[in-house]
Amino acid sequence: MIRNWSKAVRTTVSAVGAPAGARSSRRRAAPVTYTLITLCCLLFLISPAAGLNPVYGTGEELLAAQRAYFRRWGVIPAELFEDSPGSALTPATALFVHGSWVHLLGNMLFLYVFGAMTEERMGRLQFALFYLGCGYLALLGYAGANAHSQESLVGASGAISAVLGAFLFLFPRARVTSLLPFLFFLPLRFPAWVVLPFWVTLQWLAAGRAGDGPGVAYLAHLVGFGLGFAFAWVRFGRGTRVGGVPVAAPEGENQP
Repeated sequence: MIRNWSKAVRTTVSAVGAPAGARSSRRRAAPVTYTLITLCCLLFLISPAAGLNPVYGTGEELLAAQRAYFRRWGVIPAELFEDSPGSALTPATALFVHGSWVHLLGNMLFLYVFGAMTEERMGRLQFALFYLGCGYLALLGYAGANAHSQESLVGASGAISAVLGAFLFLFPRARVTSLLPFLFFLPLRFPAWVVLPFWVTLQWLAAGRAGDGPGVAYLAHLVGFGLGFAFAWVRFGRGTRVGGVPVAAPEGENQP
């Protein structure tokens, strides 16, 4: 199974971190962001991926249920372009499916940190359509580049990468807390225009080494990020960017 961020979480989060500073944004409502987080968490908890629902059994029975679950709701590139309405919907359903606890928590933390300010700037309806549309296209782009793969692709990281791209354009000077391994994980703060391009570079380098087997769909991250940045650029233009907005970061981090 291909998971968007499950393996990248440790390296990306320790290298990139999360936005720090915007306490005022935290006080404002971001209903779409919080609804997406809640929905992803609830669906994960009742799914076989969480390993908590006794309906799916244990051991080999649970593993079989997990494989069937990912194949039903995830994107299988080799099947996506067949004449099947069900397959065409999988890039949308896969956005709400996660492969493990680390996968889920890493994605939701990034969405929580970067999504609220982006939603506030775009507006609720536009942000919801942006998130779903860019997430769909990011997974579609990965599937097109790996059209013969039989591995299932799940996770929201293509959509969340789009949120990061839009965030970079809209809030380039927002301070981002970064934990750097080679500096003993000391929390340092850098502007988004430094941190997020660095993250993209990591994804680009990793994508060049990745195959089409199980692992992290780095290409989906790159497609999503590019779509998000391009959308914000076209929709809002240079004159609407917000600079120097402080954004408070949660403690810790895990994975766009």
